[in-house]
Amino acid sequence: MSTNRKFNSAKKRYFFARPFPLVLCLVALLLASCSNPFGGGKADTPQPTKAPPDRQTYTIPEVGILDFDTLDPARAHDPASIQAVQMYTTGLVSLNDQLHVQPQLAQSWQLGADGVTWTFKLKKNLKFSDGTPLTSTDIAYSLNRALSPATKSTVAPLYLGLIKDSDQLLAGRIPTLIGDSILTPNQSTIVIITSKPASYFLSMLTNTCAYVVEKSLIQRYGTDFTDHLNAGGGAGPFKVATYVHRSHLDFIPNADYYDPRPQLQRVSLVLYHSQDDAYQDYLNGKLDETEVPSNQLSSLSKRKDFKQVPQLWINYYTMNYLAKPFDNIHIRQAFALAIDKNAIAKTIWGNTLLPTNHIVPQGMNGYNPQLTGPDGTQSLSGNPTKAQQLLQQGLQEEHWTSVTQIPPIHLTYVTGVDSFDQEVQALIQDWQRVLHIQVIADPVDYTTLLDRVTAATGNANGIQMWGLAWVGEYPDLQDWLTHQFGRGSIYNNMNYGENTSATAAIQQEIQKQLAQADASNNATTRIQLYQQAEQQIVNNVGWIPMTQETTTFLRSSNIIGIVDNGQNIIPPDDWATIYRVQ
Repeated sequence: MSTNRKFNSAKKRYFFARPFPLVLCLVALLLASCSNPFGGGKADTPQPTKAPPDRQTYTIPEVGILDFDTLDPARAHDPASIQAVQMYTTGLVSLNDQLHVQPQLAQSWQLGADGVTWTFKLKKNLKFSDGTPLTSTDIAYSLNRALSPATKSTVAPLYLGLIKDSDQLLAGRIPTLIGDSILTPNQSTIVIITSKPASYFLSMLTNTCAYVVEKSLIQRYGTDFTDHLNAGGGAGPFKVATYVHRSHLDFIPNADYYDPRPQLQRVSLVLYHSQDDAYQDYLNGKLDETEVPSNQLSSLSKRKDFKQVPQLWINYYTMNYLAKPFDNIHIRQAFALAIDKNAIAKTIWGNTLLPTNHIVPQGMNGYNPQLTGPDGTQSLSGNPTKAQQLLQQGLQEEHWTSVTQIPPIHLTYVTGVDSFDQEVQALIQDWQRVLHIQVIADPVDYTTLLDRVTAATGNANGIQMWGLAWVGEYPDLQDWLTHQFGRGSIYNNMNYGENTSATAAIQQEIQKQLAQADASNNATTRIQLYQQAEQQIVNNVGWIPMTQETTTFLRSSNIIGIVDNGQNIIPPDDWATIYRVQ
């Protein structure tokens, strides 16, 4: 999602206001994690003792919210709600801790020869947390409910929109998808038909809006069913024990869980208004995890319980291919290579962000460690000499003899955060120092930026350059490449492939390659196609990727077995190997 730094899984537009996302992303992170802190010690190092069952607890804060927005899987869109939902229920498929799709309620799946018919076989003896058998009918009901207009889900249209005729259901033109594009030939089989071939559909099914809910509980309590989850309703590794609004949400192991059960006997999500209060409670042993206060990052980074995890989140700048001077590829490349990303990440952001040349972030399946910048190197400090050469080449192509003939250039961005304003000024200084071009800062409010970005589509008179970010919605390369640069994508506001630049034909071939990768069922082929496309897009400066977000936090060394990842998730079955030591 493109971002204003407020993490909203239903939308994609975010700007670079850093302090907000570092808070909210850490809230999302509170159930993601990393390595065994006791690994790698000497042979004679005393090993920790596993805590007894009555002390197998894990307590983490949810900071900055008064209450959970919703516990309804179909409607969960914010980090806290998503985290809670992932505790008590699951879907056909899930992500493992390496962010690869794996079976969950499904035992297996098969894609038909037509490329659109997905057949899922369920695991045996599935049950809801109240012991009621769980069948394909329940999954069909849950998917259909998520897309029903009455549910008012803001996320289901995005993640389940590939299901054939979902647009008709959402518009109220048909009453149900069951019997249409969602079929249940028997109690252990569900068939889902998509509107087009799309290998990334499986990744989309890992979103919570595709999770199963218990129809009988909803029929009994309506929209208030989430206040009665201690009576059932889910099929996850845990079930709700206690939910005290505006205070805490407690989970205990689900005795009817179909896979290995959790070792932790209680997981508590505790609501905090103040990050300072949460930090103090962590120091006092009342919490097992906390965000790192920004003013203490330098000192706390030396602690053994300190964690820094790259997120699926890229901050970038881009330029309108239709607006001069950025209709010239060599001038685009010159601007990209004039930037010292290392210096900006260090001096402005204190190394809390990772400088990058990548569109696809580190931690994504398909991340290309061999990718280079537009100059063919992996330098993150720019290439002033090459930038100057490219600028001169571009000037000649435009029949300009001096940079003074270049039209005024404005960089549009959302203001209000000191560090971000400083980053923009650093960019302007780099361009002035290396290219002798004075770029004008154009700070605006978030809504204005989005309006102007949208208006740049197909518009040579639209804004020239702007800054945004993209937060991964689902861990598939399609989300990072086709979604941004594909033909007709609503996010292709920079007009990639839809311009008259010298490389327009190459860009259009890349768009065809992206569409081919989207539909391919061969995982190796897909990755190769996407990686080739990413390199070409970087060469043509579709984006100027700047930095990758990280989350920084403290986690008690008494909690063992959590594996951190860029999506901030703990897969359902991982809970079986997570425990507390003393």
